[in-house]
Amino acid sequence: MTDIKFNRRAALAGGAAAFVTLATPGILRAQVDGARRNASSFVTQNWQDHFDSLGSGAIVCDTTSRALHYWNSDATDYRVYPTSVPMTDDLTRTGYTKIVRKKVGPDWTPTSNMKAANPDLPDYMPPGPDNPLGTHAMYLTWPAYLIHGTHDTRKIGRKSSSGCIGLYNAKIEELFAVTPIGTQVRII
Repeated sequence: MTDIKFNRRAALAGGAAAFVTLATPGILRAQVDGARRNASSFVTQNWQDHFDSLGSGAIVCDTTSRALHYWNSDATDYRVYPTSVPMTDDLTRTGYTKIVRKKVGPDWTPTSNMKAANPDLPDYMPPGPDNPLGTHAMYLTWPAYLIHGTHDTRKIGRKSSSGCIGLYNAKIEELFAVTPIGTQVRII
């Protein structure tokens, strides 16, 4: 009969081997349908696939992988942020737009559709900790569609908005600071 001895080194080596074996299928699945994905499952985007030039900057909001991609005017600054996206396809507007206005401490007035769906919503909400637009908002050429922050961090990474793209407050503040008015936006 063989005497099997366990020691810390053997346990660690065995654990590492098991981890590699279990993790490998996930790594192999990272490339699906020709789209490259990173560990957080964001699909890699290239600005050239969406715009003829960067102009003053570019943003691609990917509603499938729930990520916002930002490039500055010379592509030396590329950032990716996790987002919340519209709850349904009916609420999702796709296409080209641009940033036309930016506001620190936005106020909020729910649309008539929001009020119809939830009559308990207030008619108006001033800036503050309960405001669903968070601390910063960037308004698009499409009325009632924004890229904004949220105080409800549970919404990020989910289908949870009424049409807007939401970011963590700290991340919208960062994006707000580097995004000029006129930045082109594509929502896909």
